Amino acid sequence: MTLNKFNLPDVGEGLTEAEIVSWKVKPGDTVAINDVLCEIETAKSLVELPSPFAGTVTELLVPEGVTIDVGTAIISVSDAVSGDPTPADVPAPATPVQPLYGKLPTDDGGTAGSALAGGPLVGSGPKADAVKRRPRKSAPAAQAGSAPVPVVERAGENPVAEPVEARTGPPARISPSTNTGLVDNRPTLSGTITGLVNRVLAKPPVRKIARDLGIDLADVVATGSRGEVTREDLVSYQSQRDAELDQAEGFWGKAGKPQDQRIERIPVKGVRKATAKAMVESAFAAPHVSIFVDVDASRTMEFVKRLKASRDFEGIKVSPLLILAKAVIWAAARNPSVNATWVDNVDGTDAAEIQVKHYMNLGIAAATPRGLMVPNIKDAQDLSLKELALALNNLATTARAGKTQPAEMQGGTLTVTNIGALGIDTGTPIINPGEVAIVAFGTIKQKPWVLDGEVIPRWITTLGGSFDHRVVDGDLSARFMADVAAILEEPALLLD
Repeated sequence: MTLNKFNLPDVGEGLTEAEIVSWKVKPGDTVAINDVLCEIETAKSLVELPSPFAGTVTELLVPEGVTIDVGTAIISVSDAVSGDPTPADVPAPATPVQPLYGKLPTDDGGTAGSALAGGPLVGSGPKADAVKRRPRKSAPAAQAGSAPVPVVERAGENPVAEPVEARTGPPARISPSTNTGLVDNRPTLSGTITGLVNRVLAKPPVRKIARDLGIDLADVVATGSRGEVTREDLVSYQSQRDAELDQAEGFWGKAGKPQDQRIERIPVKGVRKATAKAMVESAFAAPHVSIFVDVDASRTMEFVKRLKASRDFEGIKVSPLLILAKAVIWAAARNPSVNATWVDNVDGTDAAEIQVKHYMNLGIAAATPRGLMVPNIKDAQDLSLKELALALNNLATTARAGKTQPAEMQGGTLTVTNIGALGIDTGTPIINPGEVAIVAFGTIKQKPWVLDGEVIPRWITTLGGSFDHRVVDGDLSARFMADVAAILEEPALLLD
């Protein structure tokens, strides 16, 4: 019998260390080649490590929560059959099982514990006014077996606006509230824009759970293949809501306790540490300039509605973020210098150069409990509207599951961050390192708007853009933002 030791490999490009987050095996377990041994957190993402050996686990050499250098032995495995070890030639990073391209979870039959792990994507969580700092007041529960209560979905909010979880520790346990649901008697919207308010799709068991938990289905982002709210969607939403309420109730601690004993210390490591370092370097290395523009996105909302009803987009999640992504790609082609990189010390000298990229790796900012991640869609300029929608769906699903790989976050050329989920109109985002532009997408709200001399309700959003002033001057940044706004105001321009 031979004893094989598995050393921590470099699962990215030049990573030097990683933390053992959780072991998936224990001494005495039998493993085959490519069975998952553990999850590690690098400076870029959470990664599963496969076994390069077949045999029996004899010892776990590193405990959970410890950060170690690449090359350190982490586990020992004895051969299943004496005399002939079967190590893999080169340990390779795990390739997580991904859902079919563009498919989102559709199973409503699971339990609460089956919810996707990890944080949600910026642009995929509760809608703008869904953030509730206090629990709802109890009301008489709907009678069991009664007809599902129609709920109005507010089309003005970003259907895929991304909730940013502020939790720094493990995900909060889900403790169902005793509050009962309230019947939503809000009138449907009417006037200039019609047909944008639809009944939320959900199966009767899901509606009952929502009523029992006091959840308004219109506040929950639907990930079902037909646009319906699933049980997992409710679990994810309730988890976030409980975390906010639970933290608020006991945050200040016991009155009279010495202040030096009321300080919570949170280690900064892994993704969060790398992100903090990159943001500081970007903020102080690239001279940021920011501009803002209000946009009448009413026709974008109408276009999104038509896409949802189209047979070609059946089963595909469609949102205003899709149109913004396409607008950014279109506008970058008209203003190429926003899709570039500033490079110092060219060829080892003090010379600098601007490298304009003739391809678009479109980054989508995602906030997770482990820190900010910006996976990107490779060669987004080559994708049709439908293919781009599928890519966004796939990116969101992977990010929610915490399975974004280091390669998916490398090589970005321009980033979009959707900050409208929590009712934020706009902001001044920090440029992703290695890029020269980032666009922030605010919430879409119905506001009074002057059109042809008349004040009428329209769906309005505010775009905020930050640019590296070494590359993008005021004139270029203004033209780029105006082009992005033009597409949101008239998506038909994409057909030119």
